[in-house]
Amino acid sequence: METSLKKKSVVEELRKMILAAEGFSAPNGSDELPGDLGPMEKAFPMGTFPLGAIHEFISNSAEEAAASTGFIACLIGRLMQRKGPCLWVSIGKRLFPPSLLGFGIEPHRVIFINLHGEKDALWVLEEALKCPSLAAVVGEIRDLDLTASRRLQLAVEQSRVTGFLHRYRPRRLNNLACVSRWNIRPLSSLQDGRLPGIGHPLWEVQLGKIRNGRPGTWHLCWKAGNFRHIAPDAPVKKKVYTHTGT
Repeated sequence: METSLKKKSVVEELRKMILAAEGFSAPNGSDELPGDLGPMEKAFPMGTFPLGAIHEFISNSAEEAAASTGFIACLIGRLMQRKGPCLWVSIGKRLFPPSLLGFGIEPHRVIFINLHGEKDALWVLEEALKCPSLAAVVGEIRDLDLTASRRLQLAVEQSRVTGFLHRYRPRRLNNLACVSRWNIRPLSSLQDGRLPGIGHPLWEVQLGKIRNGRPGTWHLCWKAGNFRHIAPDAPVKKKVYTHTGT
């Protein structure tokens, strides 16, 4: 029994060393995403949402793009509870800043940069990710190659800033140096019996890739500033939720 425990201890220490070499550090109170992500946390290495890393989101329709923006905003709002402002880089102007209030973000704490070309956007993203005073950086960019993604990942490993790449209708799904790849789909909104209208946002959150973790799919509702896990067969309103306020 004692030998078995020693082996497990050695394996766990080796695992931590490998994760550390790949940019994952053991979580502590100041280096964790505030709040509870519930069963989804089991998918992540170290059991917590990876910070100081680049996360990739793929959207293939306008509805998915709106859902992804809402989900990303929820995560960023939590990061901003402990750190500084967020920088949001986009090609074109699609986001309505006041809508971020519904996801726990005060719009005046977000620096919006709108550009016209992907080359300029990538340069701004890389420079922003080097700034440790930022809570997060969002890049709405359609395409980038492996080399460019490696530069972004190297930047966050030094600054520990968390980056989010939102790729709307990418021309190709190439492999990148991001630690995760997500797809967020809107579902029928949750009926709580009290509020009229379309109800609270409900998403199918698919984690298609996670380095040293376990991919999975969950149904999440955003309500009262928190994520709520919903069983797939839970009763919902018969109205498709396609508007996230973004």
